[in-house]
Amino acid sequence: MREKMKWYKNTPPKTDCAKQMALMTEDEMRKAHRFHQSFPQYTETPLVPLDNLAARLGVKRFFVKDESYRFGLNAFKVLGGSYAIARFIAERLGLDIGTLDYAALTSDETKKKLGDITFYTATDGNHGRGVAWAANRLRQKSVVLMPKGSSATRLANIRKEGADASITDLNYDDAVRLANEKAEKDPNGVMVQDTAWAGYEKIPAWIMQGYGTMSFEALSQLRAAGIDRPTHIFVQAGVGSLAGSVQGFFANVFADNCPVTTVIEASAADCLYRSAVAGKLTAVRGDLDTIMAGLACGEANTISWEILRNKTAFFVSAPDWVAARGMRILGNPLRGENAAVDRQVISGESGAVPTGLAVTALDDADYGDLKDALGLNAESVILAFSTEGDTDPARYRSIVWDGEFPVR
Repeated sequence: MREKMKWYKNTPPKTDCAKQMALMTEDEMRKAHRFHQSFPQYTETPLVPLDNLAARLGVKRFFVKDESYRFGLNAFKVLGGSYAIARFIAERLGLDIGTLDYAALTSDETKKKLGDITFYTATDGNHGRGVAWAANRLRQKSVVLMPKGSSATRLANIRKEGADASITDLNYDDAVRLANEKAEKDPNGVMVQDTAWAGYEKIPAWIMQGYGTMSFEALSQLRAAGIDRPTHIFVQAGVGSLAGSVQGFFANVFADNCPVTTVIEASAADCLYRSAVAGKLTAVRGDLDTIMAGLACGEANTISWEILRNKTAFFVSAPDWVAARGMRILGNPLRGENAAVDRQVISGESGAVPTGLAVTALDDADYGDLKDALGLNAESVILAFSTEGDTDPARYRSIVWDGEFPVR
């Protein structure tokens, strides 16, 4: 018997989240987008139309935002780390972020004014690589701690960016605490983490705004494709920073008719699902053992939680087979009646779970109740986010080539 997904239709408590929502407006995301556009490495990542898959599933359109192309780093995380570091530097130098582009940020003058800084963070791989990449281009240092069980390939990629990186014997949340302790003891240390807690919210909010470049691009690309508004959004969550950014952006843009948004977590680390069911923040303890390394987080971002609890329609706790199914579907695109083939998307374990969930809800009789609850039908326009490529190539091949984590 396969482990079943658990899902919860949210009944928002309607608490006051105006402060958090104000951080995720279209104007704030546009500001982050303009900053990222100043990077010489910038290109808009693809919004992939999977028309044959949509026809197979009986929906109008199915789009996947493919972040494997982001700045050559194979994941979206660099958007948040780079923008938060830029906002920190702008604040320290008394500048408006709107005046601080990539050239100014990496100039000799800026380096001279700043002096030496060490940026600390904890990561499963993608966020730490993004922080290390940004610090390296600023000619600054970075220290990156990884939880136990982290991929050696991801560790090597972080070290290639010049970081002092190591794998600890801690789970993700404890690695975050250790990184923060080190940053606080370092007179030149700055913690750059995408999870927020009491007393640490400014930098996580900047990271969430940086993630907004992805949503800002996706909406523009949808409109270029003749789609004014997606009816359904599927987005993954670890601590919830990305999910809160996506949810906040689309709930602001479509305040009167927000797309039905579903937040998906790994069942081994489903703190948001449990929090939604309990009606209060609820942590998950232990090793958080899942193939979805980027989602193996047991404690939610407090900023994101306020947005999600008020705006998100559904929370889903997904076993590993859901992610594996999504990886195989995206990696093996369908051919249509006219011989045209959908574009292939190379999506890693954490990247593919939204697609795996959407397809399962539409195509698996065991989840017909979820399909009905979501309101998926022939007029549905689905937007899913693939947040990473094959950041662990050996695991990717084991799943896609060799069938690890089968559906049944």
